Amino acid sequence: MGTGDPLAENVLVERARHGDVAAYGELVERYQQLAFRTAYAISGNAADAEEAAQDGFVKAFAALRRFRAGAPLRPWLLTIVSNEARNRRRSAGRRFRLVLRAADHHIALGSGAIEGSDAEAALLEAERRADLAEALGALRESDRAVITCRYLLELSEEETACALGLRRGTVKSRLSRALGRLEAELGKGER
Repeated sequence: MGTGDPLAENVLVERARHGDVAAYGELVERYQQLAFRTAYAISGNAADAEEAAQDGFVKAFAALRRFRAGAPLRPWLLTIVSNEARNRRRSAGRRFRLVLRAADHHIALGSGAIEGSDAEAALLEAERRADLAEALGALRESDRAVITCRYLLELSEEETACALGLRRGTVKSRLSRALGRLEAELGKGER
């Protein structure tokens, strides 16, 4: 999930900090899908996620003067987007729910691409995804959020910590417990 040349990104950030809207537009283009998926993982609603991502980009642009030069943009931006998504979820009183379709092509589940002619393999893959979605849906909101950020969105532990407003050690411990609960939920389906 790289963003290309970090040096070029730093140049774009500096240009944007000095009011270059086109440079900021390039940064938005680089991160808009990840921002949406992050917001969706937190809000569980496509409309709220889109608004949270857009508002996050607007707030980030307004706050660029305070952004530490040379720091990585991605975790900082995802923190802002995540906060927007959490605020929307809280204000609406909605429960978080995971829908894998939003990040379907980013989920790495085993063997990779399935040939169209292999109907049996496609059916098994669909069943695995459905089982995973059901097991994730049975978990607590905090478990779903940490698993989604770390594995479905492929964020690093540090980025997951930033996105969820946690310490890195907390992410590690929550992730360990959440994966244990996910494994138990998946085991229930096999009985």
